[in-house]
Amino acid sequence: MASTFWSEWFWLPEGVTWDDLKSEESDKYQPQVKDLRLVLYLAIFVFLIRKILERFLFTKIGEYFCIRDRVPKKAPKNTICEESYKIRKFPKEDALLQLSKQTDLSVRQIERWFRVRRNQDRPSMMCRFTEAAWRFTFYFSIFMYGLCVLWNKEWFADSTYCWKGYPYHYLSSGIYWYYQIEMSFYWSLLFSQFFDIQRKDFWEMFFHHLATIFLLTFSWSLNFTRVGTLVLVIHDAVDFWLEIAKCAKYAGFQKLCDAGFAIMGIVWFVTRLVIYPFKVLKTSWFECKEIVGIYPSLYVFNAMLLVLLILHVYWFKLIVIVAHRAIFKSHEEITDIRSSTEEEVSEEAEADSNNTASSNHIANHYDGKKASNILSRNTTSKASVDDCLPTDQSSACNHTDK
Repeated sequence: MASTFWSEWFWLPEGVTWDDLKSEESDKYQPQVKDLRLVLYLAIFVFLIRKILERFLFTKIGEYFCIRDRVPKKAPKNTICEESYKIRKFPKEDALLQLSKQTDLSVRQIERWFRVRRNQDRPSMMCRFTEAAWRFTFYFSIFMYGLCVLWNKEWFADSTYCWKGYPYHYLSSGIYWYYQIEMSFYWSLLFSQFFDIQRKDFWEMFFHHLATIFLLTFSWSLNFTRVGTLVLVIHDAVDFWLEIAKCAKYAGFQKLCDAGFAIMGIVWFVTRLVIYPFKVLKTSWFECKEIVGIYPSLYVFNAMLLVLLILHVYWFKLIVIVAHRAIFKSHEEITDIRSSTEEEVSEEAEADSNNTASSNHIANHYDGKKASNILSRNTTSKASVDDCLPTDQSSACNHTDK
């Protein structure tokens, strides 16, 4: 069965066998499948490094810039509301009325309980800052390292060398560790994403990480490392700009934040929507056909590259929306469209909410349609949009992960 799965007809071009990809010589080493075991150990190591830096370095930097690590107010214990919260964090009007009947609380009190409860799950500004600082540190470091190891490589300037001489493409130690570190980082992101700050594009990012891991594993196993390094360095060129912009936002440097976001948008367009399709996709779809030939596994590889391009277009659309708001609605601050919808409920905001409720006489569940309409408008006005590069009133934007 294993021999059927690893059929050379499917995986390799005509005239190439698995024996051609075997290499144990240190000076002429080709990537081996067994090397992938090291990636999982490195992923754990990368995660531990992240936690150490966040705890002992980035937290101190955040404190220096007076970033708050506040403890949110806890919602009063209410079993019925808690069970409903697990199902839907933003209950609809009919659910609010039903909960009001079950708990003998007014609709306004139920609404306030959910607002405070949502705020319990909201990550602190310090948490956002340390996460963004870690990502900036990694992305910037790995981008500079990637440039160093690729600068004098012939395929970095001429993409046809991604395929010339295939499969006898030998790895330098620099390329070997570049690949290993990148794969381990994306494995760590895949799992830590469930514990990090949640965004609206959670599943898009999840499938992005899966596609990236699949591409890296696939390209490593078939010695497509040359085109793989091009994909990596193109992605790394963008991400640290967004992360430094977020760090600047949390630290209160709005102009630096705006500049970082603007540079990120420009670099994104140039690298991911111009260089990526016209260099990487071109060489994988057309130049490979002319030099190596077409075979089944190449279609799978190209399909994954196309998935990444689709995600690039999707996220660039969000960047354009944020930029449009910043330009034509100057009174609005840049917010994070990618972030999950959540609310900032400070004590002052809750006090204002109580005063508003009192002055407008928002009634309990006996009030019927009029109270429901007022409630709907009030709830909408309190929820933040949470768009890119959050302020104290909005949530953090994730890195545009590769």
